Amino acid sequence: MSEAIDSDLYERTKALLEPGDIELLGCVVHTTLSGREDLELHELTVELNDVIADHAGKGETYIEAGNDDPDFSSNQFQGLTLDDESFVWECQQLLREGTFDVVCYYEAGIDQDALAADIETLDGVGDVMTVP
Repeated sequence: MSEAIDSDLYERTKALLEPGDIELLGCVVHTTLSGREDLELHELTVELNDVIADHAGKGETYIEAGNDDPDFSSNQFQGLTLDDESFVWECQQLLREGTFDVVCYYEAGIDQDALAADIETLDGVGDVMTVP
């Protein structure tokens, strides 16, 4: 992977975490999944939902797809709590240099190192870069 592209993605992700209604952290999940592995990317997104929700301690969540809401794009997903539809995480799936990167945002307070370690155990994940 090109260092310049990785650096650019990191900086753009960091800019999206600027203070807003809630304090956010994030990570970039570099996958080994090619653009032809849509089903595997979907399965990875479901697994990311479970891992991030577990680390956030928010209880059971569901995934809302971008194509379900006109305010989001088709490659954007959110994890929301079942009980009151509160925000837990959001991600964008990007096809870069032939493989997918998944940029995730979540509320601050999660142990970034522990989350990254758990994400790195998932099938299809190359490495994880946390973004403060």
